Amino acid sequence: MLNRVFRGFKVRSIRLFLVASIIATLILFNFLAALQGYQSSMEEADTLFDNQMLDLARLVANLDVSNSNTTNIRLGNDLAFQVWEESQLLAASDNAPAEPLQLFIPGFEYANFDGYRWRTFSRFEPSLNRWVIVAERTDLRYVLAENVVLQSIFPLLIGIPLVGLLIWIIISHGLKPLQQLSFELKNKRANDLSPIQYADSRIELDQVIESTNGFIQRLSRVMDREKRFSADAAHELRTPISALKIQLHNLSEEIGTNHDSFQELQYGVERMQHLIEQLLALYRATPEQFAANCERVDLFKIAQEQLAVLYPGFEKKKQQLELKGNSEFVEGDQFALETLISNLLGNANKYTQESGEIIVRVEEVTNEEADGNTVKEVCLTVEDNGPGIADIDKTRVFDRFYRADSQDDTLQSPGCGLGLTIVAHIAELHNATVELKDSSSGRGCAVSIYFKKIK
Repeated sequence: MLNRVFRGFKVRSIRLFLVASIIATLILFNFLAALQGYQSSMEEADTLFDNQMLDLARLVANLDVSNSNTTNIRLGNDLAFQVWEESQLLAASDNAPAEPLQLFIPGFEYANFDGYRWRTFSRFEPSLNRWVIVAERTDLRYVLAENVVLQSIFPLLIGIPLVGLLIWIIISHGLKPLQQLSFELKNKRANDLSPIQYADSRIELDQVIESTNGFIQRLSRVMDREKRFSADAAHELRTPISALKIQLHNLSEEIGTNHDSFQELQYGVERMQHLIEQLLALYRATPEQFAANCERVDLFKIAQEQLAVLYPGFEKKKQQLELKGNSEFVEGDQFALETLISNLLGNANKYTQESGEIIVRVEEVTNEEADGNTVKEVCLTVEDNGPGIADIDKTRVFDRFYRADSQDDTLQSPGCGLGLTIVAHIAELHNATVELKDSSSGRGCAVSIYFKKIK
């Protein structure tokens, strides 16, 4: 039933749904009970007032109408009476009209006079041969009756907010184990794949915890298989590649390096070695490895060191290097950031022509967030004046094994299409944003990565 009632309303909070449902149900039943009580109370009040009119009629019937003081008695604005003997008015209240208040018929009726609606009662006294008619204003009797009824309903109205607060507290206490479980899962380290040990569990949470532990166990087995595969691959793949390169070196001494077939073979071996190294690097940059080695690092210093390591490759192509900026600190993994910068520099070296220019900048920038607040970030930019990346390829260069066709055939080089994939993956681990755009010189490509700045 509640599903039909709340159909169309998307309530994301279990606590809010339960509290709203219970309070709405209580208000509905209280309203129905109050309505029924109001109707019953009004009927009882009418009966009570009618009984008072009967008592008043008996009292008026015993008046000594021979006394002149009884011909114009003042009872107040809410009551009136008349005493008739046949067609003669013997006595009346000061607010009663000269004509009969109602027909000389025993019982209750309604009449209108003096600008108000009146409840009337007529009674015949056979012993005195008189008709006694009494009247009471209906508006005043309803006001009195409603006051009595509302005074009984008022505590219910006051109690609803208090009951709602009590329900909120009880439900919040009942959902506390769920909040504690959520807190434990949220604060579980990325490399912690141990089962959840929750002592203060509830029957309703046992199945959730059991399913979660089952998932963690399956995930742990998968991660163990990947770790074993990585270790085996590092040994099994590097060893034959190294042996093959030694054989190629020995072969080059015998037949030289000018043969086309030898150059193609050497190209294939180098590309295979590069693919293996990139695949292993992609595995190493996992959340577990990152979380275990996160620390305060100087991004400018890492860029400086990687430029020094890769400088022979730039020197071979007579490319001009420029490093701009100062020490800027971020929180991250040293090896992962070295891999990120190495891949960016490697791409710049590959796809920039001889005597080209490559600029690396590490600087503090101020950006505006979606909520309008400003935040200070550290921006790492690697910019070149090579052929750049076509617009059609910019959305796909971060996909695995995707290689954009170079606009310059002379810049084709061994690659496997994982460089920028690794860059994007490492940036994601650091909660950094990658931006790919054209170079400021109008020719070439610029890759900017925005990290959260720390002191």
